[in-house]
Amino acid sequence: MTFWIDTHCHLDAGEFSADVGAVRLRAADSGVVHCVLPAVGLANFAAVRSLAHEFSYSYALGIHPLYVPQAQDGDLQALDAALARGRADPRLVAVGEIGLDYFVPALTQSPMRERQEFFYREQLKLARKHGLPVILHVRRSADKLLKHLRDQQPEGGWRGIAHAFNGSSQQAMEFTKLGFKLGFGGAVTYEPALQLRRLAAELPLDALVMETDAPDIPPQWLYTTAAQRAQGQAQGRNEPGELPRIAQQVADLRGMPLEALAAATTANALQALPKLRNLVP
Repeated sequence: MTFWIDTHCHLDAGEFSADVGAVRLRAADSGVVHCVLPAVGLANFAAVRSLAHEFSYSYALGIHPLYVPQAQDGDLQALDAALARGRADPRLVAVGEIGLDYFVPALTQSPMRERQEFFYREQLKLARKHGLPVILHVRRSADKLLKHLRDQQPEGGWRGIAHAFNGSSQQAMEFTKLGFKLGFGGAVTYEPALQLRRLAAELPLDALVMETDAPDIPPQWLYTTAAQRAQGQAQGRNEPGELPRIAQQVADLRGMPLEALAAATTANALQALPKLRNLVP
């Protein structure tokens, strides 16, 4: 069996509240040996920490750009304190999920656009202070994310993951030059996603990590259209156990064996998030 790391999933989401233990078992049965659980705001710091310890996974702490509107300035101090308390916790592997979202209209207008940048910039400073990689939310914001990464670059360079990457080839290479790996998940399974599938096929192998973003970004086989949902057909729930099937499509696009992709993306994940080296069996 091939073995995988799901570098980004949200098992603390309400969609998993009834059967998260069964979700974990299905993941293990499919070869997913480890999941990274990023927080999205102060309110779920305890949940991702608890799940990571219960399931022998890992977690990241941060304030997601979609949660900036309800965040307080004091949340940054609370994050700083949580990162300090977690310094000795081997399962705290990154600051995340942080970044910028220029897709949601309400977040692209002033003053919320500036507030997003403020929270992103301050969290990069905290990642530098605590010596942690970052897990980035990238949605129509790659160039601005790169600008702040360059401005805040630590002496030893960055490590981390640009989650759900869907930018240009040039932007992809700029992230990798700064020390980032690029996360690929369910979106790559859609045949109309030509640019994303081209990236998955052509980027250097050492740039890729695999993820699900579960329960979000369902692969093509779980997706239902609005018309189908109106007729009562439920949307399939994404979960970590879908990762090997998603990865098979990436392997097919690259014309390589699935086992080789598993080995490479696992090694890449350990490079992006070095504390995983002591956690992944």
